[in-house]
Amino acid sequence: MDISHIEHIGIAVKNLEESIRFYEDMLGMECYAVEEVEEQKVKTAFFQVGQTKIELLESTDPEGPIGKFLEKKGEGVHHMAFAVKGIEDALAQMDEKGVRLIDRKPRKGAEGLDIAFLHPKSTHGVLMELCENKNKK
Repeated sequence: MDISHIEHIGIAVKNLEESIRFYEDMLGMECYAVEEVEEQKVKTAFFQVGQTKIELLESTDPEGPIGKFLEKKGEGVHHMAFAVKGIEDALAQMDEKGVRLIDRKPRKGAEGLDIAFLHPKSTHGVLMELCENKNKK
């Protein structure tokens, strides 16, 4: 698998506007994008920190993945995302090595990235996301 960097760290929050204000006012960061991803029942906000991004995630539906996470675990780190080249090949490699896949094929995520998740039961308790920006050369 060809991982180039940590693409982002996803953080589940109850209130996106309050969380954005904290990151901007207390940490001096700038939110550069807010986006709703209807398929995933989530609204996101992004902050750039060097080559890595922070993605805040607010559920738009209590039955969605972030809504369920917040109900079970509360606010906090939800996932770590790795930028990869050749996401389909990376998923095939993980599957061949016995890693449990949440997504067998990539789907569209925030910022137009192709994404796929690896199950935390196979990754030592960390929900991992693979991301590929096929629009970036």
